[in-house]
Amino acid sequence: MIIIKTPDDIAKMRQAGELVARVLTMLQEEVKPGINTGRLNTIAEDECRKRGAIPVFKNYPHPKGKRPFPGVICASVNEEVVHGIPGSRVLKEGDIISIDFGVILNGYAGDSAITVPVGEVNPQVSKLIEVTEQALMEGIKQAQVGNRLGMVSNSVQKYAEQNGFSVVRQFVGHGIGRAMHEDPPVPNYGRPDRGPFLKEGMTLAIEPMINMGTFEVDTKPDEWTVVTRDGGFSAHFEHSIAISERGPEILTLR
Repeated sequence: MIIIKTPDDIAKMRQAGELVARVLTMLQEEVKPGINTGRLNTIAEDECRKRGAIPVFKNYPHPKGKRPFPGVICASVNEEVVHGIPGSRVLKEGDIISIDFGVILNGYAGDSAITVPVGEVNPQVSKLIEVTEQALMEGIKQAQVGNRLGMVSNSVQKYAEQNGFSVVRQFVGHGIGRAMHEDPPVPNYGRPDRGPFLKEGMTLAIEPMINMGTFEVDTKPDEWTVVTRDGGFSAHFEHSIAISERGPEILTLR
């Protein structure tokens, strides 16, 4: 069931989104050759503790009943698409890292993701990051009252593919509110005439996952980390948004 949020709900989601944005900005500034992903995870967890927020990814249940997710952030490096487990991996020049982070603050969720280059990266990799972020913004532009959700999805896909990249099908965005994951699913591909009509008070997490090669992915033996099947780099950007008659509001704007 799609839950329509009240202005008070959205005000509280705005607070959660602001915290997520603040922490991601901090983490982006820490990304450099020599840092390990576990250190980024610690920074995020410390900020949650200071602000009285719940780091919602930590101990998140596995969809198939396997071990819960152990990190506060998802730290996905290079060919890792999503759900990378933070730990001892040291970042090096030319890597990219996608950082996904979410909280529950005062009973409401915020969720966002960024992809950050580590030092100087290959120009095509830099293009991948730029296109993925812009694909997100193209999708957000279509999050208008009266549009179908498919217009958001199709805009993301069209922009990514026009620029020579592929769109992951196996993982999608989602509704968001009191829970991190609510209805409706928000694909990053598909026909513009599909999906529910968008209404004022709907809140969505739109999150393109864009690959340099094939869109097909596999899961590593750790049962969480999703990687590109061909080993090509992948980028991931996400914003939580609220739909209103004035247009989409980005709740996690950095």
